[in-house]
Formats: sequence, C-alpha cells, structure tokens
Amino acid sequence: MPSVEEIARDIVRREGGFVNDPDDPGGATNHGVTIHTMRALGLDLDADGDVDAEDVRRLSLDQAVEIFITHYFRKPRIDRLPATLQASVFDMQVNAGSNAIRILQDVLNEAGFGPLVRDGALGPKTEAAAARAFEAMGPLLVDAYGIARRDYYYRLADRRPASRKYARRRDGGKGGWIVRAEEFISPRFRLSEAEHRERTAKWAS
Repeated sequence: MPSVEEIARDIVRREGGFVNDPDDPGGATNHGVTIHTMRALGLDLDADGDVDAEDVRRLSLDQAVEIFITHYFRKPRIDRLPATLQASVFDMQVNAGSNAIRILQDVLNEAGFGPLVRDGALGPKTEAAAARAFEAMGPLLVDAYGIARRDYYYRLADRRPASRKYARRRDGGKGGWIVRAEEFISPRFRLSEAEHRERTAKWAS
C-alpha cells in the first residue's frame, strides 16, 4: 500500500505544472494548488504583500505535496477511510474539494449503507458507513466510487461547455478528467473508446 506522501506525489504528477487557463474556475494553478487555496493559506511567496499568479508560479513541488497532505487528506479525515479507497478520494478532494465526499456519500446511500446527509464532510456516520460498505463489497466499493467520479465529470461537462475540453480531447478521445478517474477503476469497468464517444456525442464539436 503506497504511503500518503507517495499518493500525494502521484497527484502532483497528474496535476502538472503551472497553468492559468481562463476556462478553469480554479484560476492560476501550480502542481494542482490553486491561487484560491494559496490565498486562503496566506502564501505570499514573493513577499510583496499579496498572493497573485507569481506566487503560484513560485510554489515548489514539495510545498504542494505538504499542502495536499495537510489540507486535503488529514484535515478532511480521508485517513479514516478504508485504506484502498483513500487514494481515489484524496485525488478527488484535490480536484473537486468537498464534492469528493459528497460523491462517496451518494455511492454509500445508493448501495444501501445510508441514509447519509450529502454534506461533503467525512464525519463518524460516513466513516462507519464506508467501513461497512468495504466489508461487504471489498474492492468493488473502490470501483463504484471511481465510476461515480467519472459520471460526475461527464455531468459537469454536460452543464458547462467550457469544461468539455477536460473530459474529451480534440480528437474525440478521453480527456484528462476521464483518464484520471479511470486510473482508479478496474479495467473491466473502464469505458471503451466507442462508449466514451457515444457518451459525449451530444456535445457540440
């Protein structure tokens, strides 16, 4: 089982380096850490009195790893989940904030381990439900969560055309969001290219 630091470094690898895409609501981002997160943490790395894109650009990989472990793994209590589920939920917490836990709560409710309130907080009830679900379902719980992540990305792109480029490449293949979700899904549950193209066919080219 990989350590939390190894998982965090994998997340940094997926996120990549500095980007400032106007279509990304997260704004300027480096190693997956957004300018909003850096402002919330007061990370004025160039000591000029504000936190702007230049501070984001200066963020080191090691600083990003520490931010992820502290604020996206330990603070939301992801370490209290079954060990094999932690990597996917942690990765989604970095990518989508508290929606990561809401997706888990949806999965647990749909599988009959609720009722849980969809509050995006990993409290004692969600923790206990996840433990019961993993005892009953084993690795299938990890697949169910990964599939729910993938569905979340598709629905987000359905609603927001500017985000479709993250779910579908220009050539019509799977975009970064979908590939990212499917890294945590067993091969037998991954969509074929034809299935992906059918799912996104209604989107304008």
